[in-house]
Amino acid sequence: MLGAASVILNDDGRILLVKHGYGERNWELPGGRGEARESAEETARREAREEVGLELQIDYLTGVYWEPEIDAHHFVFRAHSDGEARVHDRTEITEVGWFDPSDLPRPVSDFTERRIADAISGVAARVHTIGPRVWRR
Repeated sequence: MLGAASVILNDDGRILLVKHGYGERNWELPGGRGEARESAEETARREAREEVGLELQIDYLTGVYWEPEIDAHHFVFRAHSDGEARVHDRTEITEVGWFDPSDLPRPVSDFTERRIADAISGVAARVHTIGPRVWRR
């Protein structure tokens, strides 16, 4: 399985997060599962368009995360957009918001925190192996 997400920053350095309407009902990066014949970058763009109505400008790849528990590779990009984020499908996403990276909303997973930290660190992209998520409540 291949998935892609984007760390979308605004001019104030805030990160766009979406709140899921299912599962842990957590705050998360816009993103999701890739479709057939779709690159990771195309997946990131499509998911942002579907979830929050944004057309992204991808800046660069910030990391690839392999989750052996479900045999999935997660690609993460740093991106920006001039558009206004809004909820498109309330059954999947219930809220959107811009947050300071040092003051993220709860619940959020350690995996989301890590991807944000990697994206804003300025360090070259690497491949990481991740374990089960830890939830910050």
